[in-house]
Amino acid sequence: MAAQNHEKFATQVDSEILRSVREIARSEGRQIQTLVNEALSDLIEKRRQAHPRAHVMAAYQASHDKFAPLYKKLAE
Repeated sequence: MAAQNHEKFATQVDSEILRSVREIARSEGRQIQTLVNEALSDLIEKRRQAHPRAHVMAAYQASHDKFAPLYKKLAE
C-alpha cells in the first residue's frame, strides 16, 4: 500500500451527524478519519459525475445541430 499524505483541519459538524458517524465507526471498527476520507471522496466523485463530460456534450451538440428539425417534430 502506498503511503498517503495526511493534513489536519478543523471544522464544525452537526451534532447528530457526528453522533451517527461515531456509531458507524464504532460498529465497523474503523477510525472517524477513515470515514471522513471516504465521505469526502464520495462527495468529490458525485460532483464530478454531475457534470457531463466534454466529449459527451460535443456529441450531443453535433446531433442537435444535425437533427434539430426531427427532434422538434418528435417533441410535438
